[in-house]
Amino acid sequence: MAKPNEGRSRVVIQNVEPELDCGRFPIKRIVDDTVSVQADVFGDGHDEVRARLLWKQEGDPDWQSTEMRPLGNDRWQGEFTVPQVGDYRYTIVGEVDHFGTWRSDLKKRIAAQQDLKVPFATGAILLEQAQARAAQKDSSKLATWAKALRTGKDDSATAELALQDELAEMVKRYPNTELETRYDRELEIVVDRERARFSSWYELFPRSWSTVPGKHGTLRDVTARMDYVAEMGFDVLYLPPISPIGKSYRKGKNNAVEAGPGEEGSPWAIGSAEGGHTAILPALGTMADFQALVKRAIQMKMEIALDIAFQCSPDHPWVTEHPEFFKKRPDGSIQYAENPPKKYQDIYPLDFESSNWQGLWEALMGVFSFWMDQGVRIFRVDNPHTKAFPFWQWVIPELKAKDPGVLFLAEAFTRPRVMERLAKLGFSQSYTYFTWRDSKDELTQYMLELTTTPVREYFRPNFWPNTPDILPIHLQTGGLPAFRSRLVLATTLTANFGIYGPAFELGENTPFKPGGEEYLNSEKYEIKTWDLTNPASLKPLITRLNQARRQNNALQSNERLHFHSTDNPALICYSKRTADGSNTILVVVNLDPFVVQTGWVSLDLGVLGLAPGDTFEVYDLLADHSYRWQGSRNYVALRPAEAPAHLFRVLP
Repeated sequence: MAKPNEGRSRVVIQNVEPELDCGRFPIKRIVDDTVSVQADVFGDGHDEVRARLLWKQEGDPDWQSTEMRPLGNDRWQGEFTVPQVGDYRYTIVGEVDHFGTWRSDLKKRIAAQQDLKVPFATGAILLEQAQARAAQKDSSKLATWAKALRTGKDDSATAELALQDELAEMVKRYPNTELETRYDRELEIVVDRERARFSSWYELFPRSWSTVPGKHGTLRDVTARMDYVAEMGFDVLYLPPISPIGKSYRKGKNNAVEAGPGEEGSPWAIGSAEGGHTAILPALGTMADFQALVKRAIQMKMEIALDIAFQCSPDHPWVTEHPEFFKKRPDGSIQYAENPPKKYQDIYPLDFESSNWQGLWEALMGVFSFWMDQGVRIFRVDNPHTKAFPFWQWVIPELKAKDPGVLFLAEAFTRPRVMERLAKLGFSQSYTYFTWRDSKDELTQYMLELTTTPVREYFRPNFWPNTPDILPIHLQTGGLPAFRSRLVLATTLTANFGIYGPAFELGENTPFKPGGEEYLNSEKYEIKTWDLTNPASLKPLITRLNQARRQNNALQSNERLHFHSTDNPALICYSKRTADGSNTILVVVNLDPFVVQTGWVSLDLGVLGLAPGDTFEVYDLLADHSYRWQGSRNYVALRPAEAPAHLFRVLP
């Protein structure tokens, strides 16, 4: 059945951007962002049209409205800001602009010196119609103007009155909503706090944080030595699972099938007689120790991110309390995790096709909720792509209703469409393929995909040069120069990055076997002793890069990333600039960890806010040295063993 007046609505609204999957999923923004919306808005015939952008925060009864402006060829654009964390909605309405059409035609009639008596009367009718919709104060003005049009005798004076901008603006304030076309969808926005867009993560294993070699570290040890992480400028301290570790089928050193005496097992084999996902491994300390850690992190302007791994050891309480949460083998035993030919006998995956799937969902949400109650507002989720999509679509909004500031990092090294789906379902950030993008062309194309396609509306990349699971080949073979260049790339290409330390800053790069990406003597299976005072540590470089990120707003966003040409494929050059042009960063990186690379960079000067032939200063934030450059072509030489990159602030 047709809607009232639907047949009288003559405007079409289509090709709205941004819009994800026909409005099925929300776009993402950060507090105080400006949301820019475009659409095709047009009508039949020669009448002018107008378009308005409507928006509101979820739960507000009334829509706010702003006029959209024409861009040409029936394309319109409007903007609004999102001042608070939470959910928003937006849509578009359009209508035939009868008063605007009349005003435009009147100008033509005046130019042609036509009789204006009838056009004035027509304008008076339009003003009287607007008067009926207007507030009392404006209604009086509109009535006065309408009367002046009806009774005006001096065409030039009446025409001047009719063409006043004040009059046109007042009429616009009172649109005829009965005849407007409303876009058939209300589109959604999830607005997160700033840390969703800009963050520096440091991962450590608390059990390796003791000052006594070989002794099991505790949460108190981490609290006492947190200044090491804070001094480097990190704002997120990420801990692998801190829950009790199962004893059945515990893995030994280097992922051995059987653990030797005293071996600690993998923190991802969660659950024992001491408790499950909401308990703490006794060797690490108590819940009071954890709360003290969270409090100390806040004092040092950091946050604790906690790993959530939805899997269970054979000793997890759920195995006996809720056996229906797990898959059974033909003999009735519970199926352990497998990725043939690999077997993970120390882990039971959860069955999201369980007959008690609702009970499973509630239990898993309870894990998040419990740790949120302990002060955790950031979660790194282990392998979310191996859990049902509908679960994430349900649980993330539920948790954001509890605390709109909670954030989720998806550890999903999987297929692109799967990673994108998780981001659409609510994950705030995601691991990426950066770890395996080595060449100039690979890095350029990947960043353009992340920043210039619709993916940018919902997928926030977090670049990690290494993880406890991934020691990439370029770090194995390139030594510390490779660590340095990959660090510069991770910290400047994207606004979110992380490292697994102290393995990264100490240059740990020995693989378990040639061609593999597992560490030899991996910290996942044993306590490590790290020499944090090693003079070869990359801590000074990490500190300088994090300082540059904090002090330069251009590095705190992925917007306005631009690649500049170089005549050497081993050199990559790119820039970032703030929207107002107040901060411009230019980066040149040597991608070859073995050889000095030289070449000419060809700058797109307009992107940098410069004119052809300008002389300008580039100040290297890493070397504390300035250069005077002129024009678009400039020479660089980068020595990987000393300074594999320039991180320039461009100063006109």
